[in-house]
Amino acid sequence: MKLYETPRTPNPRRVHIFMAEKGIDIPRVTVNLAALEHKSDSFARITPVQRVPALELDDGTVIAESVAICRYLEELYPDPPLFGVDTKSRAQVEMWNRHVEFYLALPVFAAFRHINPAMAAMEQPQIPEWGEANKVKAVEFMRLLDRELASREFIAGDRFSVADITAICVIDFGKVAKIGVPEELASLNRWRAAVSARPSASAV
Repeated sequence: MKLYETPRTPNPRRVHIFMAEKGIDIPRVTVNLAALEHKSDSFARITPVQRVPALELDDGTVIAESVAICRYLEELYPDPPLFGVDTKSRAQVEMWNRHVEFYLALPVFAAFRHINPAMAAMEQPQIPEWGEANKVKAVEFMRLLDRELASREFIAGDRFSVADITAICVIDFGKVAKIGVPEELASLNRWRAAVSARPSASAV
């Protein structure tokens, strides 16, 4: 197997943290987004959506999308379980991971793509007003997470899961989009400190 990825970007980072939690090491191929290598014909032959990460299996099959890659690795390496341990917890992890993707990741990414001048070539049209509106949406969801985390240790319950991985990657990337976690969100900041202290959080 080999993993096509771009270091320090949130979706490949999800896979890095996931692999680190499971002690998995996969050879990597760096794709330079700034040079638009992901838009090349050669990369389009790897994955037609031309996004990172993408996992190429030994038989040539390619699995794109970070959660799909993590699900595949979960099947190969089930311990520790990061998608839940039973029917109910798996549904809860799925629910919260989707919540984080829809209501936090999408606004943060939209803010970054529509406000950052460096993204003008890749985001056409770039609409700064839309970016600013999404900054507000992202903070609104952070407030929701803060209320939820007042009663449990992790995003989807009492166990660390892929939902926590998604959330920490998005929240950390928020700094690039100038979206910080408000200081008064004590529960969210407690969670963030705990997750950031895990060795996997520094995986590159």
